[in-house]
Amino acid sequence: MGILNLFRGKAPAKIVGERPVPRHIAVIMDGNGRWAKKRGMPRSAGHAVGAETFRTIATYCKDIGVQYFTVYAFSTENWKRPKEEVDALMDLFRKYLKEAAETMFQRGVAVRVLGDLTPLPADIHAQIEEVDAIADKLGPDAATASLCINYGGRDEIKNAVRALAREVKNGTIAPEDITEDSISAHLYTSHMPDPDLIIRPSGEIRTSNFLLWQSAYSEYYFTDVLWPDFSTADMDEAIDAFNRRSRRFGGV
Repeated sequence: MGILNLFRGKAPAKIVGERPVPRHIAVIMDGNGRWAKKRGMPRSAGHAVGAETFRTIATYCKDIGVQYFTVYAFSTENWKRPKEEVDALMDLFRKYLKEAAETMFQRGVAVRVLGDLTPLPADIHAQIEEVDAIADKLGPDAATASLCINYGGRDEIKNAVRALAREVKNGTIAPEDITEDSISAHLYTSHMPDPDLIIRPSGEIRTSNFLLWQSAYSEYYFTDVLWPDFSTADMDEAIDAFNRRSRRFGGV
């Protein structure tokens, strides 16, 4: 991946110049495999280029004032892919977490990994614990880059319901005390606001089990551009489309 220059310093205000930017942007990083296939390359090569695109776009989001940048890096269903591809992705995660641990404190970035982490290799677990400790020291106001690894929206909601059920069983809360806020507090994303904008590149028009609860009022932006080809100009276009929409949240 190279050095990941994510979110250098604390996020600036939400409005840069005259253009508002979303506080939280999430991306379904899709199209790496197809990008590689079009060029006669292995799928792992597409993931490597996609990782470089992640670095570029994450840094750009920081520079224009986006405080939270969340990407769908590996779903609960991705374990079904060929072992060679899964191993290549795990190696990319290792590189990213190593570089994040070396740079995030001085850059003031809170790197988080979201998902059911239990199936991940032990060494990656240790790396996640290291970056978590640094992120905790940076505090809740730090700019945040989050990777969703072994993540599934339904799985996340299931785990939140199970946690609340245990609290009811233990007498900590009553069933009628369960609210939308208490459910949100048991999700992997409890430390951040819901995404304002969710971007899906690669021409697919579906949510793919990503942030199902959190996206209730998110704006979606779909593009045919494959993720490795996604540029800062494409991000500008997505943000401009977001700014043209009227977000009423059920009101008038």
